[in-house]
Amino acid sequence: MNKYKILALGLLFDTIGYISFIIPGIGEFSDIVWAPLSGWIMTKLYKGKPGKIAGVISFIEEAMPGLDVIPTFTLMWLYTYVFSGKKNKVA
Repeated sequence: MNKYKILALGLLFDTIGYISFIIPGIGEFSDIVWAPLSGWIMTKLYKGKPGKIAGVISFIEEAMPGLDVIPTFTLMWLYTYVFSGKKNKVA
């Protein structure tokens, strides 16, 4: 999968995570569903140990109240494709 497609998906998934933060009342319910799903998606986008660690972090970030503002998917993309120096690392 193209790294820019992964970035676009990450931005979409971060936006989905923000919805629970923006809409009062349904946020708590949506986090029950979204937290494990976001962790699973993260492990599918990023393989190996980094993907597993990012999946756990994504799960915790979505499950904990008030942390929904952290763009976990975008940060993982930046770590993978900008800061780690791996230009062709693809899921």
